[in-house]
Amino acid sequence: MTQYVLEMDSGEKRLNELGYKQELRREMTTGSLYFWAAHLAGPSWGPFASWCCAWLEIIGLTTAIGAQAYSATQAFQMFILIATGTNKGGGYFASRSVFVCMYMGITLIWAVLNTFALQFIALLNIISIWWQVIGGLLVIIMLPLVAPSTQTASSVFTHFETSPESTGISSVPYAVVLSVLLSNYCLYGYDAAAHLTEETKGADKTGPVAILSSIGIISVFGWAYYLALTFSIQDLDYLYSADNETAGVLVPAQIIYDAFHGRYHNSTGAVIFLFIIWGSFFFCGLSVTTTAARVVYAVSRDGCMPFSPVWRKVNPRNKVPTNAVWLCAAITMLLGLPILKMDIVFIAILSISTIGWVGGYAVPIFARLVMAEENFKPGPYYLGRARRPVCLVAFLWICYTCSVFLLPTSYPIRWKTFNYAPVALGVVLTLVMVWWALDARKWYKGPVRNIDVQNGNNQHPQSHH
Repeated sequence: MTQYVLEMDSGEKRLNELGYKQELRREMTTGSLYFWAAHLAGPSWGPFASWCCAWLEIIGLTTAIGAQAYSATQAFQMFILIATGTNKGGGYFASRSVFVCMYMGITLIWAVLNTFALQFIALLNIISIWWQVIGGLLVIIMLPLVAPSTQTASSVFTHFETSPESTGISSVPYAVVLSVLLSNYCLYGYDAAAHLTEETKGADKTGPVAILSSIGIISVFGWAYYLALTFSIQDLDYLYSADNETAGVLVPAQIIYDAFHGRYHNSTGAVIFLFIIWGSFFFCGLSVTTTAARVVYAVSRDGCMPFSPVWRKVNPRNKVPTNAVWLCAAITMLLGLPILKMDIVFIAILSISTIGWVGGYAVPIFARLVMAEENFKPGPYYLGRARRPVCLVAFLWICYTCSVFLLPTSYPIRWKTFNYAPVALGVVLTLVMVWWALDARKWYKGPVRNIDVQNGNNQHPQSHH
């Protein structure tokens, strides 16, 4: 996830440099999406639009930390298993309880790191970029070269694998529908830079540049990574076997192991590659934790959350929303407890995080689609005549992909294969809407402008930097 170096300044100095009018025109907050929703929906519908978007962001981001923690833990589990001898050679396979402990541990590490000053987080983000660029290129280039044999282009681009023995799914059209899950899960979060615009200079330009460059990098690297994996498959049926070297738990780990063991008859290269992949999950989870805390802080600053005064407090020394960070970590750890009983919990966490975060994009996009053009003031980046077709396609795509994440991924449907995302998401969103109807609509008027906060109308920690 692309980040950039944060340049800190006091609110007063920034206002003096940029001028009151320019700062007012920027109108950015750490909440990004829900602030955009309020601005684009107008004074009548703005509060409701920002309320819905804010809660979708909160749901998506807090559960996204859990999704990253689970993925990182699973990669580390495979790293240990292969390094100690594999499933066939007596290697150590972490039990459910140990898995959950590792899940909790990595969440705590992210929380601790996010309590340090923003300059330290910025340094870690720079390390993250180079780790993922260099490590990603290494995996993408080396894996197909190491593999003893590679799949044909026809097989990679035309074959549909449903794996009915392990998934219970034999319908190719249904497999095609579900195929958007992985790509859509990977292709979100590119607005992370926007959540930090209050902490950067020239946000009206650096924010969009960071978002666009992130989309480009993720698309190119993600596509290349998937191609490297699929071309390097040695035995398609063996990937899903519970008796293979990775116990049938993580298909990419088995692909990497088969490639290196087939070529060099040892697992050293696979261990190195899995460590690279684990590092990518680690840095991504760290970044998501940073983003989630910023959104919780921003939403609490506007009074949207229970006990908002607690979550909007900022550490006076490090200038970070420490309470918000630990709230996100606590929610993530609670989400991980059901893993002790069911693996399907990961599917639910992943589904909820994607629906919440991607669904949050739909609110400002729809508002932009229907708003009167004379009410919109273009910034440095403007789509012009392409704005409505692009918004329409984006909105419909979001509706489709969010619907897919509510579908079962395994059959027959039992307690251990049921996708609990619709139930969990339905309960939370119902409570949020009931709160709005009975109480919040009477007092919530939309997000607080940073300009208002800096003039002393509300507490705004970034203004004290």
